[in-house]
Amino acid sequence: MTTSTEFHFTDYQPYDFANRRHIGPSPAEMEAMLKVIGYPSLDAMINDTVPASIRQQVPLAFGEPMTEREALDKLRETANKNKVLVSLIGQGYYGTITPPVIQRNILENPAWYTAYTPYQPEISQGRLEALLNFQTMITDLTGLDVANASLLDEATAAAEAMALCQRSAKSKANAFFVDSECHPQVIALIETRAEPLGWKVIVGNPFTDLDPVDVFGALFQYPGTHGAIRDFTGLIARLHQTGALAAISADPLALTLLKSPGDMGADIAIGSTQRFGVPVGYGGPHAAYMAVKDAIKRSMPGRLVGVSVDSRGNRAYRLSLQTREQHIRREKATSNICTAQVLLAVMASMYAVFHGPKGLKAIAQQVHQKAVLTAKGLEKLGYTIESETFFDTITVEAGHMQGLILRAAVAEGVNLRKVGQTKIGISLDERTRPAAVEAVWRAFGGAFEVAEFEPEYRLPTELLRTSEYLTHPIFHMNRAESEMTRYIRRLSDRDLALDRSMIPLGSCTMKLNATAEMLPITWPEFSDIHPFVPVDQAAGYREMIVDLTEKLCTITGYDAFSMQPNSGAQGEYAGLLTIRNYHIARGEGHRTVCLIPTSAHGTNPASAQMAGMKVVPVKALDNGDIDVADFRAKAEQHAADLSCCMITYPSTHGVFEETVREICEITHAHGGQVYLDGANMNAMVGLARPGDIGSDVSHLNLHKTFCIPHGGGGPGMGPIGVKAHLAPHLPGHPATDGKPGAVSAAPFGSPSILPISWSYVLMMGGEGLTQATKVAILNANYIAARLKGAYDVLYKSKTGRVAHECILDTRPLAESAHVTVDDIAKRLVDCGFHAPTMSWPVAGTLMIEPTESETKAELDRFCDAMLAIREEARDIEEGRADKDNNPLKNAPHTVEDLVGEWDRPYSREQACFPPGAFRIDKYWSPVNRIDNVYGDRNLVCTCPPVDAYGEAAE
Repeated sequence: MTTSTEFHFTDYQPYDFANRRHIGPSPAEMEAMLKVIGYPSLDAMINDTVPASIRQQVPLAFGEPMTEREALDKLRETANKNKVLVSLIGQGYYGTITPPVIQRNILENPAWYTAYTPYQPEISQGRLEALLNFQTMITDLTGLDVANASLLDEATAAAEAMALCQRSAKSKANAFFVDSECHPQVIALIETRAEPLGWKVIVGNPFTDLDPVDVFGALFQYPGTHGAIRDFTGLIARLHQTGALAAISADPLALTLLKSPGDMGADIAIGSTQRFGVPVGYGGPHAAYMAVKDAIKRSMPGRLVGVSVDSRGNRAYRLSLQTREQHIRREKATSNICTAQVLLAVMASMYAVFHGPKGLKAIAQQVHQKAVLTAKGLEKLGYTIESETFFDTITVEAGHMQGLILRAAVAEGVNLRKVGQTKIGISLDERTRPAAVEAVWRAFGGAFEVAEFEPEYRLPTELLRTSEYLTHPIFHMNRAESEMTRYIRRLSDRDLALDRSMIPLGSCTMKLNATAEMLPITWPEFSDIHPFVPVDQAAGYREMIVDLTEKLCTITGYDAFSMQPNSGAQGEYAGLLTIRNYHIARGEGHRTVCLIPTSAHGTNPASAQMAGMKVVPVKALDNGDIDVADFRAKAEQHAADLSCCMITYPSTHGVFEETVREICEITHAHGGQVYLDGANMNAMVGLARPGDIGSDVSHLNLHKTFCIPHGGGGPGMGPIGVKAHLAPHLPGHPATDGKPGAVSAAPFGSPSILPISWSYVLMMGGEGLTQATKVAILNANYIAARLKGAYDVLYKSKTGRVAHECILDTRPLAESAHVTVDDIAKRLVDCGFHAPTMSWPVAGTLMIEPTESETKAELDRFCDAMLAIREEARDIEEGRADKDNNPLKNAPHTVEDLVGEWDRPYSREQACFPPGAFRIDKYWSPVNRIDNVYGDRNLVCTCPPVDAYGEAAE
């Protein structure tokens, strides 16, 4: 045996978990990368990239970074300050049981939660099938023709329904009627959305206060927030006679027993699928739904999954009718929605697959029987139940005993709902056990046992459901856990997510979502808290939110934050409303002009339009910068009415513009406010603070910069930071301060995912966050340097540097070789990569953002793939490859291309194993290139008959 004389214990260096968890390149790799770019050190490169005029003067610091163990201990200590009682509050949020097979294999599985929005459909087939299942589930339950792939929450879905009614109704009225039995947070958000657009909202009893002549639409709650079940068929017919439309906010579980909105004649149905296996999580995230009649499907907001075919004629899924997207329609968009709640919609659809129609109906029957048992016990005590018929919610007249009973219930471990000054609401759910029902009775003064009562039904006979639902074979598969596990695995295998390779999307920051950060979100102390519990029961949540807010203020230079917006677009909208309210408070409500560069995110003009603003576009220079002269001229021209400008920094073109302070000064000089889009904050943290540059408000994409995963297109969080003068005008909420301006259903948006971002900043610390930003910029510049000569980088700074992303100009290949940006994107699939952002912000280009998470090896693999693609294009240019029949035009290649006859003028090996592709662990696209035109011309948005399901069917 030999021994080494070179190893010494004193040589050991502790592994830098804080940095290496999120920062991909090692110090040695960084040194090698800097040599390629041409810098002696990382700081030298940063100094040459980020203008000195915007650099923050004080290093980012808020304590030493925590280890994973320390952070998880901190999270556990904080979680334990929440009190998990049995919450029977209802109001749109209910206890539900997440089947463990769904929790482990979807919610906790990076193959599902790290995927991106399915804009590249060939590598999103699993996700798209799950979303098609969701859409089919919703259309079946609602009795309507077309459903979208989810919306943010029930309240925002209701507001979208109002806007859809206004766009589509023949009525020229300017008012929208809202059923007083809608949930309070729904009414509040509708009022928020209507006010800037000049629409009148009428809230009342639809059977006594609704005159169809006066409105362009109406929203009814079914069942009502206090439990009543009412038939709206006659009211809807009267609305239609005046050219108005009708929407119903419906509980999908109740629809397994009750007449569907479609059978009542409704034009639109909206609601939440939260109780389909998605924990309440103090308010979110949850997947809302919207379904519509066929006649208005092209005006419906949000994403729509449809069925098309690939180049072989095989069935394939894709997003349909994407011309509705705000990125294309801008200020003419019907909505600013740029996301969905995909991960949660997938969970809800799998809940339906797992239980099937009979199982869902059984759960609904059990919930209803629990409500009836509760009512019978209270009636035995002499209390009056408000409605004779109900599904899961009863409202009890308690008189002067209300407060005493509510406190007694808490002492019994149960939360009930305070209704007015004398009533109590009780909502039963899937999780309610007999002990909880008996505890409710004790709170009211009774000492009964559930066994003393016989279950019965109190549903209105005339509203019992007779139509079928969930008839597709997927909802009748063998639900043995083995089959469910394999079905979920088969779908995930069809997708390409961050667990397989980098996803280099410009402006989308697809970075690592560390496992340690993800763990706490399924802890009951976070996941089982109702959003409207008493404040003392959510002390842990409040402590976390306060600390995260303080850290975000330190990072950004703002003075206050609102955590309410539950997406980036919602953050934009909330920020603009805050600016609008500020001007109104100062007596300058006439300030409605919003200056927006032509290069801005498509959500910017759409959000401005929704906030009642007039969009004035500002030109961009040839180098991508804002045209300061044009900006100044527009600001002067509209000085009397200037509300704000919306800018993105670093710019949408991936450059730190030198003139950003000047832009802010011009805006302020003419009475406006500066909204700085925080989409590119991953290039600023620790280096520059938007609040110091001159901006007044920003939203932050916590689902980008701060590690909340994209989940295949949602969840997201878009909190807004503001300077002190705007703080009084931040969104209010009826459940907290009672102030107007709610922009999300829950007071803190989607708080159950905030532990991810909090863990991230705790474990990175200020120094680690700053290093992450520097490496994100390093990685982007490394890619630009390695691809130099093969592709031109469209926009650079004066020093030749890019920020955290770069735009490759691939348009010359379209001219020289007829190779389009789509061809390059699909060929990258063969190499095992998700394509960069395509044709945005410049048509025919690719915008690449590697983030700090990617190692040099992965960056090199990507660069090798891109360089090989350039050589394949050169083969076409120089006549060595056919211009129509080549690896680029035929990409992506599938396993089917390996079998049968091969008549192409290139080898199967070149087709399927290009540079960058792994040979053993190769990712295979499940379909060939999809025909988008066919999909839009032959719109099918529910599950088609599927022979593949036959083997698993009952």
